[in-house]
Amino acid sequence: MTTPSRREMIIGSGFTGLALLTACARSSAQSSDTLVVGFSPEPTSLSSASTTAGPTQAISTKIFDGLVTFDATLKPQPQLATSWETAPDGLSFTLHLRQGVRWHDGHPFTSADVAFSLLQVWKQYHSRGRSTFAPVSAVETPDAATVILRLKSPAPYLLSALGSAESQVVPRHLYEGRDVLSNPANLKPVGTGPFRFTEWSRGQYITLERNPDYWDKGRPLLARIIFRIVADPNTASAALEAGEIDLATSTQLPLHDVARLGELPGVRIHRENSGFTAALAVFEFNLDRPVFRDVRVRQAFAHAIDRAFLRDHIWYGFGTIADSPIPAAMRDFHASGLPDYPFDLARAAALLDQAGLHPDTQGIRLTIRHDPAPTGEMLTRAGEYIRDTLKKIGVVLQLRTSDFGTFVKRVYTDRDFDTVQYMASSGPDPAIGTQRFYWSRNFQPGVAFSNGAHYHNPEVDRLLETAQREPDPARRRALYSRFQALVQQELPRIPLISGDLVAVARAKVADYPETAYGFYDDFAGVRVVPG
Repeated sequence: MTTPSRREMIIGSGFTGLALLTACARSSAQSSDTLVVGFSPEPTSLSSASTTAGPTQAISTKIFDGLVTFDATLKPQPQLATSWETAPDGLSFTLHLRQGVRWHDGHPFTSADVAFSLLQVWKQYHSRGRSTFAPVSAVETPDAATVILRLKSPAPYLLSALGSAESQVVPRHLYEGRDVLSNPANLKPVGTGPFRFTEWSRGQYITLERNPDYWDKGRPLLARIIFRIVADPNTASAALEAGEIDLATSTQLPLHDVARLGELPGVRIHRENSGFTAALAVFEFNLDRPVFRDVRVRQAFAHAIDRAFLRDHIWYGFGTIADSPIPAAMRDFHASGLPDYPFDLARAAALLDQAGLHPDTQGIRLTIRHDPAPTGEMLTRAGEYIRDTLKKIGVVLQLRTSDFGTFVKRVYTDRDFDTVQYMASSGPDPAIGTQRFYWSRNFQPGVAFSNGAHYHNPEVDRLLETAQREPDPARRRALYSRFQALVQQELPRIPLISGDLVAVARAKVADYPETAYGFYDDFAGVRVVPG
C-alpha cells in the first residue's frame, strides 16, 4: 500500500471541503463566468474608507470605484471623476464628477457623497486620511457633479490619494447620522463599482456579483468573484495546483512554493512592485515602553537582524532589502547614503551594554512580547528568525499570534504590545503612505496602521508638513531626504524588506490587470476563459 504524500494528505482533508464549497458556489453559473480567489486573512470590514488594511482593500476595490484610477506608470485616469484642475495659487482643487452613476441600491451618486466621505470619514477615521487631507479646510458642492476642495496650503500629492484603494467614497444616505466604524454597511457594502456584494459566509467565502447597471457599459466581464477564505497556505497552494482556485497571492501562498507553482503548466506568475503594491515590512517599537526610548536599544535591534537572510530565506528573493522608510520602488523620493545597520551581533550587544541592559545570571538582558501581523506566513517566519537571533544577545522575544481583528485592537486600541511586525504600503506618495507612521499628530488610538510607535519629533513633523505642501518637486525630494536621514538615525521603526506582491494565477485567468494596482485593481476587465 502506498503511503500518501503530505500534499495528497492536504488535498484529501481540508482541501476536500474547499473543493466542495467551490463546486457549490459555482453550480449556479458557468465556471468561465466565475473567478475563485484563494484569500487570507479574512477581513474585518469590506469598506476601505476608514482603514488601510490590505485584506479589506483587495476586496473593496471591486465594490467601490475611486474618483480616479492609475495606469501602470502611476498616471491618474478618470473614474468617478472625469476631469479635474488645480487653481494657479494651489489653494483649490476642483473635481468634475461622472453623471448618471448610481449606488448599488439605486440611489444617485453625487458631490454630496464625496464631501461627506472626505470630511466625516477620511479626515477622521482613515489612518492616512488624517494627514493626507489635513490641508483641506472646506468642501464646496455647487452642484451634484462638482466638488471644490478649499485648501489651507498647496497639496501637490492630492490627486494620488483619490484612488479606490486609498479613499473610497461611501454613500452618505447610509452613513450620515450613524457611527462610521460600527456601521452595518461596512459589512454589507453598497458601492458604485463593477461588482456588488452578495454574501459573506464567515470563515468560508465572500461573494461579489456583476453590477448590471455599471456605468462602464459592457463591464465587468465576470459574472462573479468568490473570495474563498483559505487560512492554511499549504491548502491554498494545493487548491491552486489542482485548479480549485484560480488565483492567489503571496499573502495567501507559501513563498517557498511560489516559484515551483510558476513552473507548472497552466500557471502564470505576476510580480508586482509599484508605489501601491510594494509593501514595506518593518519591525516597530512601542515608544511608550521606557526601555525603547533609548535609541541605542533600537539601534542594537537593527544590528541584530540579518536582512539579507530575511530576503533570501523568508521572502525567497521576492523582495529587496529596505534601507529607508521610503522604498526604492518610489524612485522620485527614495534617498541613499542613510544611516545603515549591518548585521553585527557584537555591535548589538555593545549597544545594549551602553544602554545599561546587562545580562543577568542566566544571560538574559530583556524579555519582551512581540506581535507579527497575521497577513502572510513570511511575517510569522521572520518573527521566529528574529526571536532566535535576539536570543544570542540576551533578548527574549515572546511571540504572540492572533487573528487580524485581535492584532489591530491589541496594537492600535489597547496598545498592549512591546514590538510589532507588519507590512504596509509607503506610497504612492510619502505624504500619503509614509507620513502616517512618523507624524506625531497621527498618533490616534483605535486607528489601524497609524503612528503606532507613538513617535514624536518636532523636526520630523516640520519636515513632513513642509514637504506635504511644497509644490516644487526638487525641494520636496530634498525635504524627504532629510526626513529619511533623521528617522533612520532614530529608528522608531526598522525597515526590513520591501516585498513584492506576487500573484499566481491559472492560465485561464485572462487580462490580469497590468496597472499600478495589480491585485488591488477593480478586475472589471478580467476574464476567465475555458480550458
